[in-house]
Amino acid sequence: MLQNEGKLDIGSTFKVLDENNQEQEMKVVGYLTVEQMEYVAVIFLEDIQEDSEEDIGIFFFRLDEDKNFVMMESDQEFENVSAAYIKLEKNNFAKKKKR
Repeated sequence: MLQNEGKLDIGSTFKVLDENNQEQEMKVVGYLTVEQMEYVAVIFLEDIQEDSEEDIGIFFFRLDEDKNFVMMESDQEFENVSAAYIKLEKNNFAKKKKR
């Protein structure tokens, strides 16, 4: 669980420790609600700063009642949230394209 002071705004950054106890900076790219649970979508800041043609990985945390970031409990939960996020992004892209 990652504790934070209230809900972070989209575009906010925060630091986490990776498996090697190295600090990694992450950026909030969105929020979504799936099956009455709130989730935050984040990316590693380093991934967007590198000039690379590789896809950028998006990660999700569930928000608990105190708005702390909590790891997902199952692969199925991750798949459901990923699918909902992709659908949301496609809808947002379609709306922007119509303008």
